[in-house]
Amino acid sequence: MKNVSTEIKWALIFIAMSLVWMVLERVAGLHDVHIDKHMIYTNFIALPAIAVYVLALLEKRRKDFGGVMTYKQGFISGLIITAIVTVFSPLTQIITSLIITPHFFTNAIAYAVEHGKVTREQAEKYFSLISYIVQGLIGAPVMGIITTAIVAIFTVKKAKPA
Repeated sequence: MKNVSTEIKWALIFIAMSLVWMVLERVAGLHDVHIDKHMIYTNFIALPAIAVYVLALLEKRRKDFGGVMTYKQGFISGLIITAIVTVFSPLTQIITSLIITPHFFTNAIAYAVEHGKVTREQAEKYFSLISYIVQGLIGAPVMGIITTAIVAIFTVKKAKPA
């Protein structure tokens, strides 16, 4: 797989989608007034995330493999996207935490402590930039590999017999 321009393009689209999602969460109040609902609604990012992987692998099949793609080719393509997204996840988290929603950690700590979910010390440790960077470095490859493994099944297309 010499040409990875498709994977780079879709990894950047995925990163942009993630940042837009964070803006939408903030605008919807999930980082302050509706922080109690954040843990539920933040999971819906899976829908556009899966869509990005589907569109990426379909484009890879069409553009780079002439309309035919094996599971292995799709899986490797998805792994490349996942690797790029993972490498950039600390930067994505920094942009989210310092620019898009700089008060999220303060709000999350206050909510968790006020509602007796954890102690202040536990909340401050969990809701921090370093913690979220680490979570991203673990979560991005895990979720990317799972998504890739599933999406690659549905994007396989065999050559028609001659």
